[in-house]
Amino acid sequence: MVGTAAAAAARRSAAAAAVSLASVAALALAAPVAAAAPIPLPHHWSGDGLVGAGHHAAGPRTPVGPYLPAGHGPAAPALAVGDHLTVTVRHSGSARTDGTFELYCHPGGGNHPHVKGACAKLDGMTRWGRDPFAAVPQGSNCTMMYGGPATAHVTGTWAGRPVNADFRRTNGCEIDRWGRFEPLLPSTRS
Repeated sequence: MVGTAAAAAARRSAAAAAVSLASVAALALAAPVAAAAPIPLPHHWSGDGLVGAGHHAAGPRTPVGPYLPAGHGPAAPALAVGDHLTVTVRHSGSARTDGTFELYCHPGGGNHPHVKGACAKLDGMTRWGRDPFAAVPQGSNCTMMYGGPATAHVTGTWAGRPVNADFRRTNGCEIDRWGRFEPLLPSTRS
């Protein structure tokens, strides 16, 4: 009897383990692939091209060798392996900072007034599993201060992910968010 009870307990334990393993496999298959897409690790530009980990490291080269900054070599589609953002700023208080600017990073280029600083700032904000362009969460307690009529719209690709973000200076949280993105976004007169 003791042997029969032990054998039955062993069968139940094996069946429970098989069910658990099947459940884990089903959950893994059901997880959306996009949620598992990695944000690349840091990388840098050297004379030999882009090096380090990340989605840019093994990208194609231009027909003439290493990558070239925007406007210095092949057309932009050949440079599409790096990060590219289009920044449109309105009502910033300065004709110099209002307008639409192209920013290329990895390698740096475009007509943005602060290519190097903006790329470095965004690199520093990029973290695994976090969207650096995320909006202020709804329901946040924000000071009721007005930072002016400036608005910005940023589109493109950063760290292999699509970007479509709006910025404004309508309360303390939005002003703080804008400030975290300087020099990608211009410093404004409040």
